[in-house]
Amino acid sequence: MATMTLTDPGEVVPRGPLIPRFTTPQIWGFALLVPYLLVFLAFVVYPIGYGLWLARHPASYVALYHDPIFARAAVNTLIFLLIGINIKMVIALFLSGFFIQQRAWIRWLSVIFILPWAVPSIPTILSLRFMLNPEWGVVNQLIFKFTGEDGPNWLNDPAVALTMAIGVHIWKSLPFWTLILMTGRLAISQDLFEAADVDGASWWQKFRFITWPSMQTLYLTCTLLSMIWTLGDFNSVYLLTGGGPADLTHVLSTLGIRYLRLDQLDLSMASIVCAMPLVLPLVYFMMKRLSR
Repeated sequence: MATMTLTDPGEVVPRGPLIPRFTTPQIWGFALLVPYLLVFLAFVVYPIGYGLWLARHPASYVALYHDPIFARAAVNTLIFLLIGINIKMVIALFLSGFFIQQRAWIRWLSVIFILPWAVPSIPTILSLRFMLNPEWGVVNQLIFKFTGEDGPNWLNDPAVALTMAIGVHIWKSLPFWTLILMTGRLAISQDLFEAADVDGASWWQKFRFITWPSMQTLYLTCTLLSMIWTLGDFNSVYLLTGGGPADLTHVLSTLGIRYLRLDQLDLSMASIVCAMPLVLPLVYFMMKRLSR
């Protein structure tokens, strides 16, 4: 005798796993994303992974430790970051207050001021190197014309050459950070400054109690970002001094190029990996500050 099972209308009948269905726009979206993903894998992930694979041998780091040029390059890099970057950002902070003034001659001066950043690095830095040439450079020719004595060999002393490289870096990138800080100043409400003028506040008091609290986060973020970019910048040193004299003005970025020219690819990658302990804390603090 056949039996029939009745199901309660309120009972939920379990179903099998749902299979996601993609719409036509989603499929086209994934298809158009694939070329960008392949480019990212080929030109970002693969070079970085290959460089880390080359720098995997402990013997490379032992060789770097015994190379006196590496220790000097690490010290030069710290000088660049701690001294050069902070001097640049302080100058940019005060110049941003100068260039926001509504005067015609200041606007024309700002156009000239931005030229070093707008012009490519190779012609500008190489022209400065030619100007500092001890034999036929225009700087020593002017010194001989006005004093009757030969000028110094500017790039032959390591301390002077490194100072010149820091000065070139400041001169080249200063306009960019000045523009960024100018936007921060323009975002401050003018009502605060008008109220301070009514109360008889001085220039320093307005900067201390209005400008700096409003721009502190932007200033510190720009400083951290400038340090990160400077770790990978080799133009200021490589084009001006070439790491000389006697490889005493190298930074970590130019030291990697030096090992690469000597066909020591493992040391080149290892020297770049050694910059990671400097980069990662800067990235961490910058992202932590931005997340606030």
